[in-house]
Amino acid sequence: MNEKRTAGRGAGTFPGEEPHVADAPNSSHGSDSDAEAIGRRVQRLRAERGLTQRQLAEPAYTPAYVSTLEAGRVRPSEAAVRHLAERLGVTYEELATGRPAHLATDLRLRLVEAQRTLATGAAEDAAATYSRLLAEAEGLGLGEERATALLGLGQCALETGDLPVAREYFESAEQILRDAPLPRRAPAVRGRAVAHLLAGELRYACYLLESAIDELNSSGLQDPGALLLLYTASIAPYMDMGAHARAAQAGELALALAPQVSDPELVAGLHRSVARTLIAAGRTTEADASLAKAAEIYQQLQIRTEMAHCHWMRGYVRAQDGDLSGAEAELRAARDMLASKRAALYTAQVEVELADVLRRSGRTTEARELLHRLLGELHPERGSVHAGGAHRLLGLVHEDEGDLEAAEEHYVSALALLERAGAAGDLADICRLLGDLLRRLGRTEAAMDAYRTGLGHRASPGSTTLGPAPVRPPAARVPSDGAGPSARHTPAPGTPRRPA
Repeated sequence: MNEKRTAGRGAGTFPGEEPHVADAPNSSHGSDSDAEAIGRRVQRLRAERGLTQRQLAEPAYTPAYVSTLEAGRVRPSEAAVRHLAERLGVTYEELATGRPAHLATDLRLRLVEAQRTLATGAAEDAAATYSRLLAEAEGLGLGEERATALLGLGQCALETGDLPVAREYFESAEQILRDAPLPRRAPAVRGRAVAHLLAGELRYACYLLESAIDELNSSGLQDPGALLLLYTASIAPYMDMGAHARAAQAGELALALAPQVSDPELVAGLHRSVARTLIAAGRTTEADASLAKAAEIYQQLQIRTEMAHCHWMRGYVRAQDGDLSGAEAELRAARDMLASKRAALYTAQVEVELADVLRRSGRTTEARELLHRLLGELHPERGSVHAGGAHRLLGLVHEDEGDLEAAEEHYVSALALLERAGAAGDLADICRLLGDLLRRLGRTEAAMDAYRTGLGHRASPGSTTLGPAPVRPPAARVPSDGAGPSARHTPAPGTPRRPA
């Protein structure tokens, strides 16, 4: 019988065997040393149990096949390994890899606990746990668990604002999962995209997400959970780029997929992201209801960072409605929750929104001091869109105070940051502010140049210039009850800038 092995990778850790690193998960190839290790394990376990080769083989295989397998001259198929494991009274994983099954199970349980630490505590504490678990997974040759630990470390780095390190972790996870189906790799793709988004690389974030969406839909791998994750993640960079039609379409497609998804955290993320398109469309009551749904789920799951993001966006909704005291309360709640988790970059981003509320409340000095401090924490490689927002607000403060030269400097700085990021909506707004200021100063030609720059960035609303929009999933149906986001509205400047 010519059996070929399709499973059975891993580190041999039975007594008397030398451990070796496992192949990447979901790989279908094997090596002669793998076959020999399985053969030795089968022979030893059979002898310990007093079984003959015939007793072990029947009824599915022949004694000759077992003899050949024990000699390491054949790579057993997954079905063969499962048959032999059942006859020998061990798990498939033990026979295939040489690892006692409880080692992988225990590691997976501790990875879940690390995720809980990240959800409820400080990212640095979770990162320390993930690092230990990553080392264990590497020692045991557990590819899937290595990838899970790397994804966790990437999420920790996003929270602490170490964006280059976050990208490296997500890229490493993708590499480990390179032979896995795309739905399994989707969280790593999403993580990379968020890291690029936070760094102000909006166009590349869109490219990563659109490419993965198209691959999923065109390959027949229309996994609802993976698609929901990717469509939801694309809303933030689309909105920042001024691609409002695409953001609304992504929200509608994600809403259509939601009934097929059982993961409550994914559904909560959908409601939170769709709320942003509703805010931009001026549908604040619906946005508030969507955020309330997300907050309820996050509260049940005890995910503090995402709860803080809901407070953040609700603060923006309150500010849009003119409820400045309510907005301040929501933003301070978000800031305090993020600060308690030592999520430095997110905390700084919320404080930019808070500074705007303080300025509008007449507390100019407090707003100015806060913004100057934030500019020491935000820079082009770390929150460029929010750094541009901080310069914009400082320009408004100085303009209100009559210091037009200082106002111009901050507007120009904001323009450079936002142009680098490709944040089209905010670019148009800052060009208008700069143009109005220059016109007041009598510099008409310079003012016209600023206006033209702004018009140029708004010339093609709803387009990322990345080519056709991502393919729709064949089974997706856009809601027809009017509950979804609208693509026909332009957001007010200052729409919350948040990761998907």
